Amino acid sequence: MTKNYPVIIQGGMGTGISNWRLAQAVSQQGQLGVVSGTALDQVLIRRLQDGDPGGDMRRGMLAFPFPAMAERIWNKYFIAGGKDEAVAYQTAPPLGLTNSRASVELCILSNFVEVFLAREGHQNPVGINYLEKIQAAHLPTIYGAMLAGVSYIIIGAGIPLKIPGVLDRLTTHQAVEYTFHVTGALESDDNTMHFDPRDYMEQELAPLERPRFLAIVSSNTLASTMVKKANGRVDGLVVEMNSAGGHNAPPRGRMQLSAAGEPVYGERDGVDVGKLCELGVPFWLAGGYGSAEKLREALSQGATGVQVGTAFEFATESGLRSDYKERLLAESAAGKAHIFTDPLASPTGFPFKVAMLEGTGSDELVGSSRPRICDLGFLREAYRTADGEVGYRCPAEPLPLFLSKGGRVEDTAGRKCLCNALLANIGLEQVRSGKHREPAMITAGYDLIHVHQFLPPGRSSYDAADVLHALLQPEPATA
Repeated sequence: MTKNYPVIIQGGMGTGISNWRLAQAVSQQGQLGVVSGTALDQVLIRRLQDGDPGGDMRRGMLAFPFPAMAERIWNKYFIAGGKDEAVAYQTAPPLGLTNSRASVELCILSNFVEVFLAREGHQNPVGINYLEKIQAAHLPTIYGAMLAGVSYIIIGAGIPLKIPGVLDRLTTHQAVEYTFHVTGALESDDNTMHFDPRDYMEQELAPLERPRFLAIVSSNTLASTMVKKANGRVDGLVVEMNSAGGHNAPPRGRMQLSAAGEPVYGERDGVDVGKLCELGVPFWLAGGYGSAEKLREALSQGATGVQVGTAFEFATESGLRSDYKERLLAESAAGKAHIFTDPLASPTGFPFKVAMLEGTGSDELVGSSRPRICDLGFLREAYRTADGEVGYRCPAEPLPLFLSKGGRVEDTAGRKCLCNALLANIGLEQVRSGKHREPAMITAGYDLIHVHQFLPPGRSSYDAADVLHALLQPEPATA
């Protein structure tokens, strides 16, 4: 740590890619390991239905301060020996403006377990990453992570101005609220989410540690807005360039596509690092900074360090299926790895980077043959119905259903179900009709073409420690 901050932040990638094993491995080495908070409720219950191999989920649940809650969830989802491979996973209901007690409990517990496991065996800080646009889960998931002693909350994909105030109140188990975005909402509508920890506590607890809050931004304007207008302390910024994996901010101005069909980014989409320094808060540069040279460059420009995702995605400890790691590492080594920034795939409408890999959803034949199903709903849009209620729609759901909810047919072209695909990436794919398995769709940054460089001589895989060793190499001495 430099000035009590990490030089390297391991990216909070996807659903279950940045799992507790990866975060633990990075934090044990003295840098900041980060777990992904996306869809942890679904991840936990699928691990339980697989029989909890190794007993890790049970160990985390036994450490949870509200044992009756943990036992209810265990009894509902755990299958000794694991479910039959042909049997579908039981899923938790999609989250929305209002949620059942059972859904809220699952959010609290699942985030606790992931952070608790990441913190085992060492005393170093651990972080958790959330997407602001997945708002329905924010309040109980953050509380669950804080119960486990999370040290950093990192949030992107939106403008999380109200998160600092939430953290301040949750330290003393106070009730919190957050505005839920509803398309077409009127000023008179009340779309406020409420969460009171005391409705769920089974015993009195001491005040919690307030985690540091880092906002992920992609422009100087958003960086300035977060620092100056948030309702509490912003402890730092992660500045993500458009070469990073996952969702990217769209280009400024009118969307233009290259001959290959990818969004075209220009000078207006760059970031002035000098102006970032003037904000007076620590910042980390991300997206294309996965090398020792780029880390040194970032430090020389005044950054506290860098956030690195793709290099860690292919480490042995990450949650990405091992066969996908092996194939993409081999393609990287052969100079054949290819990333496509798809302007249409994500139901959110934001560009999404896809690693092209035969047999996954990036394969046109595989992607087009999947039936349109939306049963997880993390990326669906909340909208105001004609009678003033809150409805939900997703451009990747069945077309007649989407249109009946006021959706536009042009918004459905090329859309894919990322929610199911991201669970498939980590080997937790849904099974339908006893035989059809949800296809994976892997995301990575442009650094995919270089990840083979982390392979030690004579080895076909590398671990998180190999990445950190390579990133922290000192500058070669000059003659």
